[in-house]
Amino acid sequence: MTQQHPITPPPELIYEWAEDRELLRDHLPLPEYIANCAAQWGADLELDACCRVLNEHNPSAYWGELLRSRRRPEPPRLKEQALALVEQHEDGWRPSPKDWDTIRRALEQLPDNEPSGNSR
Repeated sequence: MTQQHPITPPPELIYEWAEDRELLRDHLPLPEYIANCAAQWGADLELDACCRVLNEHNPSAYWGELLRSRRRPEPPRLKEQALALVEQHEDGWRPSPKDWDTIRRALEQLPDNEPSGNSR
């Protein structure tokens, strides 16, 4: 009988990732998408274990939370992502479909009644 290593994702989770990829219409090949998900899953398990050890060693300290906030910072807001894409453009820049999607989603969040700043 072979034992599965504790950091090996269970088959159910792999199937879930495969289904998620289809729902997200991700353009990565399936093996690469699952490898990315598995790497993130394993890193999250390791981070959880490290934070638990830090908190058990000194429960009154905030070391586990500090470690988590440094290793998993909040992602940039959609507006920041779109602005970064526009600011990094060069002559002849052709945004990828993913770039266009980011810019479109940021624009869709703008209120419809926002003044344009131009008086025409």
